[in-house]
Amino acid sequence: MGRVTERRKVIRIRSGAVSTRPDTLVAEEPLEIRLNGKPLAITMRTPGDDFALAAGFLVSEGVLAEQGDLRNIVYCAGATADGSNTYNVVDVRTAAHVRAPDITLERNVYTTSSCGLCGKASLDAVRTTARWPIADTPPVRVTPELLASLPDRLRAAQRVFDRTGGLHAAALFDEGGELVDVREDVGRHNAVDKLVGRALRNGDLPLSRSVLLVSGRASFELAQKAVMAGIPVLAAVSAPSSLAVDLAAETGLTLVGFLRGDSMNVYAGEDRVVLRAAAARG
Repeated sequence: MGRVTERRKVIRIRSGAVSTRPDTLVAEEPLEIRLNGKPLAITMRTPGDDFALAAGFLVSEGVLAEQGDLRNIVYCAGATADGSNTYNVVDVRTAAHVRAPDITLERNVYTTSSCGLCGKASLDAVRTTARWPIADTPPVRVTPELLASLPDRLRAAQRVFDRTGGLHAAALFDEGGELVDVREDVGRHNAVDKLVGRALRNGDLPLSRSVLLVSGRASFELAQKAVMAGIPVLAAVSAPSSLAVDLAAETGLTLVGFLRGDSMNVYAGEDRVVLRAAAARG
């Protein structure tokens, strides 16, 4: 199976001094996801947790919703012309009761994220296909102080990032701020899929008492993945996109951006953030 990191020779220049040394890089390889034997999508990812990634991807697309929807996931032997197994092709087998996805899902092309459609059509699709409407879940309340503590906890858990500096991370916390799970990948969307896929396989969906923290920006596809997994709070250390904010407002997702130190912006779902009265009036 592929390794998470690889070594490459580099020329290092520091204050005019030149030296040659090996450097540790994060591995990046394609993963083809097949659904019941039929090619579906290809994504670039860091090898590892591939079954979870595939399962999480299908949760975000509305194909899988619970542990019983999934029959098994296997690496495809004979994925190359000579019959060898590259461990870069997985086949997800669903239970008999799972409906085949709409033809529009069948992209069979390279994709960097679960991008779906664009604009208003995307908002309508997510709102109508979400299995666990966030607005209907029991209230989760978080304080700014709790949110501010999460990035340091995520950073402390990024083991591969310490060696490579080239990975995104996503982490699940419970409403008390305890770290539940963390995954790393070259793609921020893949890191989230690995979290959600592991939860699906463990029978933990919906994640209705969780906070999702991502190490980069909050794009539409990350907000989509949170909504589809029933996660009520999404926080990012960088900016959200306009469509992510629109989706959060449409679905009741609490969306926090620019989470750095004790500063943050709440873009939607502010009712879940416990604000001091004086600060709220300001």
